[in-house]
Amino acid sequence: MSKIDHSLFNANQHALEKEYEVCPQCGCELVVRHSKNGPFLGCAAYPKCDFIRPLHQHDTAVLKVLDDNPCPECDSPLAVKNGRFGMFIGCTNFPQCHYIADQKQQQPEQNLVTCPKCHDGRLTKRSNKYGKTFYSCDAYPKCKYSLNYEPVAHACPQCDWPVMVKRNLAGGPVLQCPQKSCGHKQAENVES
Repeated sequence: MSKIDHSLFNANQHALEKEYEVCPQCGCELVVRHSKNGPFLGCAAYPKCDFIRPLHQHDTAVLKVLDDNPCPECDSPLAVKNGRFGMFIGCTNFPQCHYIADQKQQQPEQNLVTCPKCHDGRLTKRSNKYGKTFYSCDAYPKCKYSLNYEPVAHACPQCDWPVMVKRNLAGGPVLQCPQKSCGHKQAENVES
């Protein structure tokens, strides 16, 4: 154990701190700074110079050009792109044309369930940038209610919560109460 160089395991410095760049505003050196949101590049002459830049650049990559689908705004071909928030369909004539295909247009209208928390919105199917689907209230940010499984407008017979979720378990499909304090389960085909 005495032959281990412990300086290799020092986690106080970032790997890019040895790479020197020049601030475009004042010409001083750029250094890696840390905040609650993570590391970033900032000018060493701070607070005299307030230049900052993200450490990671989020470039959009074109995965496939869809030659047979023209852009409705400028007639350039559309393309499947991968960006900061996942995959999307956008115009190849960017930055002159900012068209992005609306995913709501591509999906058929589903049976929307009224939000049990605010009673104003409806629970709509959404997906995060990793492709995981969830159901959240469309009155966001006023209401932040969300579910991980498909909601069903069926009141829980045990606690009277107006929504249950559809789950596929080993014993077959069931309806389960989303309230943590209840957790009631019943077969999906049971009607009350």
